[in-house]
Amino acid sequence: MLGQLAAFTLAATIVTITPGADMALVARRAMTDGWRRASVTSAGVVTGLLVHAAASAAGISAIVVHSATAFTVLKVAGACYLVALGILTFRAARRSAHPLAGHGVAEGSLPSGRASFVQGFLSNVLNPKPAIFYLAFLPQFFQPGDPVVVLTGIMVAIHAVIGIAWLFTWAWLVSRASGALARPRWRAALERVTGCVLVALGLRLAVTSR
Repeated sequence: MLGQLAAFTLAATIVTITPGADMALVARRAMTDGWRRASVTSAGVVTGLLVHAAASAAGISAIVVHSATAFTVLKVAGACYLVALGILTFRAARRSAHPLAGHGVAEGSLPSGRASFVQGFLSNVLNPKPAIFYLAFLPQFFQPGDPVVVLTGIMVAIHAVIGIAWLFTWAWLVSRASGALARPRWRAALERVTGCVLVALGLRLAVTSR
């Protein structure tokens, strides 16, 4: 069992650090609101991951994966959400490029911790890929006679720990880099790049097939 868990940990780490929508969202929050808000968003992302894991264990995700209608609804909702976040990031870039003109708006629009958490949570829950990941990926590490429920719980916990550790680290790195680039034009450029990534990921999710 230890060999299986070690193999899963390595594979899950590679999957987790691969750039995707979650990293783009956390980067956006780190650049606009700092490390603390980005950490809250990271916690929301991992919580959404746990929802997918619980749904997979209950068989709900299997229905989503095998039902064209359910999959399409969830996929379109997630794609629209990512595109909307990308557009909001472009707006934040415009404020960063003109800090004096938009200072009052930026301060007033700082999201609460709850809003930051919900953004991360919805970004993950509305993405059908984690459901497919658990249904297709986890069984590769099972062997006949294994306690599937126990192993699933352990692997999900490992994945959650890896996810929160990486996203917290990623948020810190982005916030540090963003702080170092104090010039408004550079900060705006970073936010525009993140906006493009979020929109591109949303469009990619929209055309994802099962």
